[in-house]
Amino acid sequence: MAPRTPHLATESALDALSSRYVDVEALPWQPTEYPGVTMKILMEDKESGLLTGLFKFEPGATLPYHEHVEIEQSFLLEGSVADHEGNLTAGNYVWRPGGNRHRVVSPNGALALSFFLKPNRFFKNDGAV
Repeated sequence: MAPRTPHLATESALDALSSRYVDVEALPWQPTEYPGVTMKILMEDKESGLLTGLFKFEPGATLPYHEHVEIEQSFLLEGSVADHEGNLTAGNYVWRPGGNRHRVVSPNGALALSFFLKPNRFFKNDGAV
C-alpha cells in the first residue's frame, strides 16, 4: 500500500507521483483508544508504519506507557506535555530514539505535530505487554 491521507477529498483524482495538498482543517479529528487524545492523520503508510499526524491532548489527558519502536519526532504547536525526562512547551521540539519508553501527560492540553517511522508499542502497568 502506498502512503496516503485518509479523508483527502482529491485522493481518487491523483496519480501516484502527484503532490498531496492537504486541507488540514477539513480532516476529521479521530478518537484514539486513550481518553482525551484525538488525532488527524496527515499521511500514513499502513504497510511500513510511517505516520505523520496532529495529536490533540485535552487538559489532563495521558498517553499510557509506551515504547517508540523507531525514531519519533514531535513539534509542539500549543500547550505543554511532560514525561519523566522533561517538559515540552509550545514552539519546541523533541525527538526520541527507538527503544525510548515513557508515559506522556498534558496538564493543560496540547497540540503536537508528530512523525513516526513505526507504530508505538503500548504496555500495561509500566512494562507488561
